[in-house]
Amino acid sequence: MEQKRGQPGPDPALDDIVADADTGGRAPHDALGRRALWVIPLCWSIYQLWIASPLPFMVGFVWNDTQTRAIHLGFAVLLAYLAFPGYKGAPRHHIPALTWVIAIVAAIAASYLWWDYRGVANRTGNPNTVDLIMAGIGLILLLEAARRSLGIPLMAVALFFLSYVFFGSWSGLPEVVQWKGASFEKAMSHMWLTTEGVFGVALGVSSGFVFLFVLFGSLLNQAGAGNYFLKLAFAALGHLRGGPAKAAVIASAATGLISGSSIANVVTTGTFTIPLMKKVGFPATKAGAVEVSSSINGVLTPPVMGAVAFLMTEYVGISYVEVVKTAIVPAAISYFALVYIVHLEALKMGMTGTSRMHPVKFILGAIFIIAISIVIAGGTLFLTGVIVGAIGSAFGGASLWVIVAIMLAAYVAAVRYAAQGEDLAMSLESMEHLPPTKEIFKTGIHYLMPILLLMYLLMIERKSPGLSAFWSTIAMLFILLTQNPLKAYFRGEGNVMGHISEGISDIAEGMIAGARNMIGLAAAMGVAGIIVGAVTLTGIGQVMAEFVEFLSGGNLLAMLFFVAVISIILGMGLPTTANYIVVSSLMAGVVVELGSQAGLIVPLVAVHMFVFYFGIMADVTPPVGLASFAAAAISKGDPLKTGFQAFFYSIRTALLPFLFIFNTDLLLIDVGPVQAIFVFIFALIAMLLFAAGTMNYFMVKSRLYESAILLIAAFVLFRPGFFLDQISPEFETRPATEIFQMAEVAPDDASLRVRLVGENLNGDPIDARFLLPLGPAGEEGIARLSSGAGIEFRQEDDGGIFVDNLEFGGPSEQLGIDWDWELVELEVAADRMPKEIFYIPALLLVLIVFLLQRRRQTDQPEEAFA
Repeated sequence: MEQKRGQPGPDPALDDIVADADTGGRAPHDALGRRALWVIPLCWSIYQLWIASPLPFMVGFVWNDTQTRAIHLGFAVLLAYLAFPGYKGAPRHHIPALTWVIAIVAAIAASYLWWDYRGVANRTGNPNTVDLIMAGIGLILLLEAARRSLGIPLMAVALFFLSYVFFGSWSGLPEVVQWKGASFEKAMSHMWLTTEGVFGVALGVSSGFVFLFVLFGSLLNQAGAGNYFLKLAFAALGHLRGGPAKAAVIASAATGLISGSSIANVVTTGTFTIPLMKKVGFPATKAGAVEVSSSINGVLTPPVMGAVAFLMTEYVGISYVEVVKTAIVPAAISYFALVYIVHLEALKMGMTGTSRMHPVKFILGAIFIIAISIVIAGGTLFLTGVIVGAIGSAFGGASLWVIVAIMLAAYVAAVRYAAQGEDLAMSLESMEHLPPTKEIFKTGIHYLMPILLLMYLLMIERKSPGLSAFWSTIAMLFILLTQNPLKAYFRGEGNVMGHISEGISDIAEGMIAGARNMIGLAAAMGVAGIIVGAVTLTGIGQVMAEFVEFLSGGNLLAMLFFVAVISIILGMGLPTTANYIVVSSLMAGVVVELGSQAGLIVPLVAVHMFVFYFGIMADVTPPVGLASFAAAAISKGDPLKTGFQAFFYSIRTALLPFLFIFNTDLLLIDVGPVQAIFVFIFALIAMLLFAAGTMNYFMVKSRLYESAILLIAAFVLFRPGFFLDQISPEFETRPATEIFQMAEVAPDDASLRVRLVGENLNGDPIDARFLLPLGPAGEEGIARLSSGAGIEFRQEDDGGIFVDNLEFGGPSEQLGIDWDWELVELEVAADRMPKEIFYIPALLLVLIVFLLQRRRQTDQPEEAFA
């Protein structure tokens, strides 16, 4: 049987891993079961495309957000029961009658807010018996759907929070965590009948655009893009020393565009990369660990970030473009460092390659290629915007059709170019006998077009993520339908209609795969809503802050360390999106509150990135590192050893959050284009030095003091302001009465650093610093504070400045500021020498190590080559 394009070779064990983790392990043999698991996912995908399209508005058939979320969850729980067996010994080749009954009841309860929306809305705050029964049944069956599709961890966390909701007043609990508890009616109303719980922001993001991005990735993979990116990475890097491992890193970065699941990343690329790594000499545990570390980074890499990028826009309140900008440098330097770690491992193991490229040349070449790629991509997007604007001016109302015609012509030209070569095969053997990189590149240029379209709509046109994903998905549907017929026509093969039929089949399979990939994700979003609802209902976030403050004793670094550890624990066993929702709901507020009291003020997006990074580290960390178990199943290595090795490789990822909390330049916050280039270059050098220090290998095997010097140099390059702060204060104080004047003259996108004192709701004294964002320049100071930070101040007769009003849900309220707190002083950046001056001694330290090792290298000439 011919292998499906873009899919790995058959391996039942790996298929089971992916099915159990992502799509469902049940494959019915009976006609009803097969049709159900074909038709229902297909209908779900069609439904999501329908509500994302302009068609409902054109025909006047529009549901509100709550109703669309209910239908979305109804599909998810129905498929969770039908596609995922309930226990290990449950039948996989047919769907039991009882499962059908439970699945239908679950779908009815989940979609209750759709089919009785008006009744529930009219009874807001006063639910009837049917409302409460539906809510109770729905909640229980949603938890079971999550257990089936995601395993026990997420369900267990949700049950823990539900127990706290109902039994928080139990006398056996410590007094500090006790609360009055909630009745069944209050809890069900909050969790199920409003948008504060299950049907809140998380499920709205899942229904609104996460599904579309998952569907886009599935269609891209169905078209053959996954195969294309993997082959391209191997052709470019496979000939280097440790080439298969380096290719694994790059291939996982590319598949991060397609998959938001670290487990799926491991299995998709690891099926080919891990055996080849073992073949060139990597031990099983290290081969698996490289793949795990690469796949975890794929989830942290823009533009999708495992769908977290879109959740972050909602939770932090910034644009999608800002989220991508903050995430790009840490992700990029982390990938470079992993490639370098692989290179050092290859050197330590004495591996050889067909290419004798010097490591410095390799790194500089890689930076140059990536920089050129970014410039080309950015230039293409910018030029496209200019051309589209010119066409709009020239053709007016007909401009859309002109643009479509140009895109069609470009697509046909790209497919014609691809048809000049053979389609890429997908097999382990073919990875060792690849055609030249240029030949591989031309076979998939048309796959880049929908990705560029997506980026153009998001970043140039600034369309919503949902609308951008919709039009990009439509483009992918068109490519799946036409690419094979066009190739057959250009090659003179005939049978064009047969290829059209094949394209329709590919579309159906891609849409079904996309929907089945969403089952666990949508269930996770719903269950995460339970956790968020429990946090908002009980106020446990304040309890977490007090707990961390107790553990850390008020020390800032200790506080961040405990937040990191708790985030890893909370993230264990959770899928990416649920992971982010849980850790951000519980821990982001802790960092903001305790950090502000210790003088640490950073933008909210930096805090969310901090907890997200450590939540994702749970996928690596034993004993629950699911990605490590998937890699071990391929490598036949020990899962725990693989996990510990992957954690060691990922230390660089764990280091980054601490660094960008203290140096937000790494997130490109308030950084101009030229400065951004310097930040990237020196952060990259610092990360490579950190990798060399921890691997105890630079030019040759390092001595202990040489590794220590490299680590010190890396720290200085990462945080050049640390030593300057010891010499000269970073901020100067200004009287509180100057706040309105300073707000008025501040430039666009500026913030004011303020110190406030007061009491919290418990009567505890607060003395903390906050960063207040300002509205557009040109307004009065009072107006800029109100529009930007959602805060108003009043000035007393004695000159005191006090918080007079807070916008509900605004930035200031999210920071934890309260009414009647007094503004004590303002802080402005001090006039002092540039912190970058400390780059000089850091680079001199590196030069010393370089010269020391260069002298020893004369006895090991081969070590100079990659």
